[in-house]
Amino acid sequence: MKLPKIPQQIISLFILLLVVLTGFLFARKYFTPPSFGLYGHYRANAVDEIKARGMKYAGSESCIECHDDIYNLKAKGYHKNVACEICHGPAGKHADDPSETSPEIPHDRSKCTICHDYNLARPTGFPQIIANQHNPGKFCTQCHQAHNPTLPHTPNECGACHREIASQKMVSHHASLECTTCHEAPLEHLTDPRSFEVKKPMTKEFCGQCHARDANSPVEIPRIDLQIHGGRYLCWDCHYPHNPEANR
Repeated sequence: MKLPKIPQQIISLFILLLVVLTGFLFARKYFTPPSFGLYGHYRANAVDEIKARGMKYAGSESCIECHDDIYNLKAKGYHKNVACEICHGPAGKHADDPSETSPEIPHDRSKCTICHDYNLARPTGFPQIIANQHNPGKFCTQCHQAHNPTLPHTPNECGACHREIASQKMVSHHASLECTTCHEAPLEHLTDPRSFEVKKPMTKEFCGQCHARDANSPVEIPRIDLQIHGGRYLCWDCHYPHNPEANR
């Protein structure tokens, strides 16, 4: 029985695969470090090399020994989980000999804006600013206590934490409305927003105070028949309250 002829393309691909496989096995044999895989999927000698570099960071526990007053202040604020060396830099040498080396004390805005400059990806409620608009020319620490940033200053504007909403509202017909026109916000919300939440409108009649046909509001405001407009749907099912002209 005569065997079918193997196409030249298959032979070429097989040769190429054989060359690649041979090259891989050669490289694996001669270029893999001898200590690779001794402890895990890495070069074991790297552990000793890292040890030889010496310690740069001391850890927050070392700071507590001398700065317990600052630690206690920080433990009461939103920065309680932020390690000291994130803002003050490596403190290993300072911990070994405090009189010889002092940690960095940030005096510009660059450290704070790493976390607090406006970023759409950050969760709502996280304090954010637009750095070139928020008190330009001032250091953050002139208004905020770094270890407990709600002391002595708390945000006066909702946009300090809700920057995305504030930016949308700024270009809408609701730009002139104070946030408290529609939201009931207890004073405690400014210092403890997660424990004291802001209340939101729940009925169409709330919007009707301005937009119903018989509302006592300026004539240029759009009017609707509150009884039939939108049927059973609430106003914010179709309109985004912070920018009601935008398409939903």
